[in-house]
Amino acid sequence: MRRKRTRLGTQIQSPAGNLPPLNQPPHPRVRKHAEFTSRILPGARELTVYVPPGYEEDGTREYPLLVLQDGQNLFDPETSFVRGQTWRVAESADDAIGAGEAEPLVIAGIAHAGERRLAEYTPSRDWKLGGGEAGRYGEMVTREVLPFLRRRYRVRREREATGVGGSSLGGLVSLWMGLQFPEIFGKLAVLSPSVWWNHRYIVSYVNERAAELKERPRIWLDVGDAEGRRTLGDAELLDARLRAHGWREGADLHFERVRGAGHNEAAWAERVRPLLRFLFPAEGGR
Repeated sequence: MRRKRTRLGTQIQSPAGNLPPLNQPPHPRVRKHAEFTSRILPGARELTVYVPPGYEEDGTREYPLLVLQDGQNLFDPETSFVRGQTWRVAESADDAIGAGEAEPLVIAGIAHAGERRLAEYTPSRDWKLGGGEAGRYGEMVTREVLPFLRRRYRVRREREATGVGGSSLGGLVSLWMGLQFPEIFGKLAVLSPSVWWNHRYIVSYVNERAAELKERPRIWLDVGDAEGRRTLGDAELLDARLRAHGWREGADLHFERVRGAGHNEAAWAERVRPLLRFLFPAEGGR
């Protein structure tokens, strides 16, 4: 039986377990670390890591790091929410780096925790839906996942070279983490964020935290215009609040309404290359 993620992060069973393998060869520079365990949160989860061209040949160079949520959907068509449909992160990164648009970087995906996805990806508790464990999830990422990656990969540690991102609830928790840990994350990829969560709590959090930030993270924010009027309006509201607090379009903020894009992996895959170009531009590309 195959496990599926719903919009709210719960898990349901799907009778797709007997489907034949897709027979797509794995990307040669994507590595999997199965059964990563945390002392902060229960359960094991997989970490999947992409390294850029030339990583093995130059054993001294250190690279920027981008950490993404919902790791099941990023690289492997066998584990993605819609079987065969991923973000194509490795392929898009190769293309952006090869074209001289983005600097070489390491990209790590953290698999979500199944039925605990909603709880871990939400920064406040909703009286009806629950949740509110993003604080512990952020601790796991910053105190356990980042040290794990830094021990095993040659990645830079300064905030200007460290990013976090995701889509939907993953975009929500990534924006929250970027504002909660501004000394760690200097770049945020916020795709189709679930601004709606708990009466738009994240908008209030932006208003609260923005004045306290000594340095603002560089933010890619987007939404598809086919995701629904409410989702589009929420993203536009978030963009407006960020600009009101000093983020400048084209400088440290890029907001994009993506024509015809829905709320799915295929749509987000189309945005990987441009977000890398904005957040991690090749030298001279800023």
